[in-house]
Amino acid sequence: MAGKRMKKDYEKVDIEKLYSLDEALGLIESFNKTKFDETVEIVLCMGVDPKQSDQGVRGACSLPHGTGKKVRVAAFAKGDKALEATEAGADVVGADDLAERVLKGDIDFDKVVATPDMMGVVGKLGKVLGPRGMMPNPKLGTVSADIGKAVKDIKAGKVEFRIDKAANLHAPVGKRSFKQEQLKNNIIALIEAVNRAKPSSSKGTYFKKMSISSTMSPGVKVDVATLVKNM
Repeated sequence: MAGKRMKKDYEKVDIEKLYSLDEALGLIESFNKTKFDETVEIVLCMGVDPKQSDQGVRGACSLPHGTGKKVRVAAFAKGDKALEATEAGADVVGADDLAERVLKGDIDFDKVVATPDMMGVVGKLGKVLGPRGMMPNPKLGTVSADIGKAVKDIKAGKVEFRIDKAANLHAPVGKRSFKQEQLKNNIIALIEAVNRAKPSSSKGTYFKKMSISSTMSPGVKVDVATLVKNM
């Protein structure tokens, strides 16, 4: 049954065509729905060389309508800052005690933020948090004296992005249950953030290809050049 459903969805997509963003989102909306609320994701093929240290593309973006996913946040903070993180909605707050939990493998959260004075403690957790993509980073706003804002931003739908070894960038932009306009606003906000993260050494075409899909759907190619041009 699932195979027949997927086949019908694939038949709707012209693999040779570059769709406008509106057309692509319309196709995603038309695909058969599953029993769960699928995540909608975009993939960008970037015109940079990831082997060059000065051509990395990395950053963070606050999606206007969030990701549709509840994110558990751990905050490394002490004293008043710990209270600030708690009041902002952090799910786990601590200092050395939290570090001990992490080292024991007790990681029941998705993102980590920290105040600058806690980085001496957090730095020792690199081998545990690093491979999970959880290490706090000042450039991404996850190391901040304004710990309350850092927590609230993540809870509200802030996503991080970075290219992989093949110069591709994957990022969630919402759920199938979102309205098309909400997904469109999120995608445009993300692409604008990626555009701002363009390395100064990057030459030629920066956005080479783009596709959009949901968890169980075919990928739909988007005319990213026209999309960026019209922003």
